[in-house]
Amino acid sequence: MTIATRLTKRLGIRHPVLLAPMGSASGGRLAAAVSAAGGLGLIGGGYGDQAWLDEQFAAAGNQRVGCGFITWSLAKQPQLLAPVLARRPAALMLSFGDPAPFAPAVKASGAALICQVQTLAHARTALACGADIIVAQGAEAGGHGATRGLFPLLPGVVDLVAAARPETIVVAAGGIADGRGLAAALMLGAEGVLLGTRFYASEESLAHPNAKRRAAEAGGDETLRTTVIDLIRDIDWPAGFTARMIANTLTATWHGNEATLAAAKAVEIPRYEAHRLAGDFSVAGVLAGEGIDLIHDVPSAGSIVERLVGEAEATLAARPRAVLTAS
Repeated sequence: MTIATRLTKRLGIRHPVLLAPMGSASGGRLAAAVSAAGGLGLIGGGYGDQAWLDEQFAAAGNQRVGCGFITWSLAKQPQLLAPVLARRPAALMLSFGDPAPFAPAVKASGAALICQVQTLAHARTALACGADIIVAQGAEAGGHGATRGLFPLLPGVVDLVAAARPETIVVAAGGIADGRGLAAALMLGAEGVLLGTRFYASEESLAHPNAKRRAAEAGGDETLRTTVIDLIRDIDWPAGFTARMIANTLTATWHGNEATLAAAKAVEIPRYEAHRLAGDFSVAGVLAGEGIDLIHDVPSAGSIVERLVGEAEATLAARPRAVLTAS
């Protein structure tokens, strides 16, 4: 059995699995590993560093990969886009902001334009920009996102796209960490999945080994959405977006007490940075989604793709027979 969708056909990949372009983890080596396994790896552009992007594309070698940017951050450094597009990425993903200023250049380059959305209003904006692929991201996701859960958001986006621009492909993201999640996303109308946290805890991820272990040991009930991680890193995120992370001393001290933290940043930021550099994630933040309940190891990215697709195939083959009976 093979899972073939419009996503696999559009991107020329074997499996409907995309790597989320996590700025802290999705480097060239991880992106290349996901692509080599039959998915598509997206290098995380993060908050924008040309030298780092050059280094990570070099690390990807000859593998076909894509790249993703935080849209509001790219708007502050728009010169970062052209060098990436010159590398002829398979896809360019824009998240958290208006994609309109960048969509024409992406489309003209031949790269597939992927827009990640958290609401139906975001989806309408993405459609107006000519997005080839829309990623519906639920609040279960690790890292930055909004408030809507994936289960109701995804079919809402699927229906909107089907009515307005049916050639656009919808992908699901948020809390998906095993093959059951892929199977469920397909049943809700998605044509693939974008995974972050599951690949964060992989051998090739750029995340600190201690952070990977923490993601594999913690549970979804230990995560929360907060702005504390951005305050302590002095990153001014737009209103409406928070970050899901694993609760720790940082959140116990400052979550709900953000005004005091903001006033104490001159002292607290260097203190936090020292813990981060030391790999002390009892204080430093691990951005992870609710799907960590399903993560118990730190395997290679290739084995994650193989396991995910195998589980999804088995679920799609067996589950209907288990629940449907002849009348």
